[in-house]
Amino acid sequence: MSAPRIFLTGAPGIGKTTAIRLITRKLEVHGQKVGGIITSEIRDSRGRLGFQIEDISTHKVGTLAHMYETSGEAPSVGKYHVNLLNLETVGVAAITNAVCTADVIIIDEIGPMELKSREFIMAVELAVSSQKYLIGTIHRMSTHPLVTAIRSNLDSQILEVTLHNRDTIPSEVAAAVTRCIT
Repeated sequence: MSAPRIFLTGAPGIGKTTAIRLITRKLEVHGQKVGGIITSEIRDSRGRLGFQIEDISTHKVGTLAHMYETSGEAPSVGKYHVNLLNLETVGVAAITNAVCTADVIIIDEIGPMELKSREFIMAVELAVSSQKYLIGTIHRMSTHPLVTAIRSNLDSQILEVTLHNRDTIPSEVAAAVTRCIT
């Protein structure tokens, strides 16, 4: 039997990343070594300017995408320019490291910006094929082949985060993974 693969999905702003942060903290409190990535918004008084990516283990942070910053031939997703260098040096490195050293791999998020990088896709495929526990978020409307494969994998449990369950999902997911590990 393979390790659980739990993926959260839901509407933008519903609380998927908040749930992932709480799950990560709960697992760490129970002695699990957690690695991977968490994304968050970059905001100022004008609103959301972009997104950053953080390595859970090292706390190294980089800009994932930004409205005003570009690097080289940055691909765009909507009004945001994706920073492939940071995605790969922070994100891919964090996921690859987690596959080797963590008890639980966290990948927040497998979405349109992250899927602009072939290296990111390969790192996620490595994590999915590993024997490690994996908790991630996937874009609700994505039809990307990687997300489609995750959704159709019998080892994947997809949980939709809603206003009604977003406060209970972190405890439920952390408890389920902790039961499997211990």
